[in-house]
Amino acid sequence: MIEGEMVFVSLVATGFLWGITNPFLKIGTSGIEKIRDPNRITRTFKELFFLVTNWAYIIPFLINQCGSALYLFALQGADLKLAIPITNSLTFVFTIVGGWLVGEEIPDKRTVIGMLLILGGIICYILDAE
Repeated sequence: MIEGEMVFVSLVATGFLWGITNPFLKIGTSGIEKIRDPNRITRTFKELFFLVTNWAYIIPFLINQCGSALYLFALQGADLKLAIPITNSLTFVFTIVGGWLVGEEIPDKRTVIGMLLILGGIICYILDAE
């Protein structure tokens, strides 16, 4: 695989890792709103402890951070005008798909059309860059 293809695959993989973990991060944080303490500093530490000791949050968080490391790797050989829109828009698409797979509401017609427009825009962007 040539370098340009490897960068593109890394950017898509980054969007996938960021997007697919978002619904799981949301699931992992459920219950944090029940933490109450009148002292803001104490409440912050209790919330931090809740997150650090919660495997339903930690595992998706670590996977998400692997996506961030991959993104830094990809940026070494990527054109920023391509890298940022590709990863951020694909993150949105994969978040919607991931949420649907874990039982969140099925995307409505407008959301699906938006996702298709995003994918079409990425394809046009890539074709224009070649």
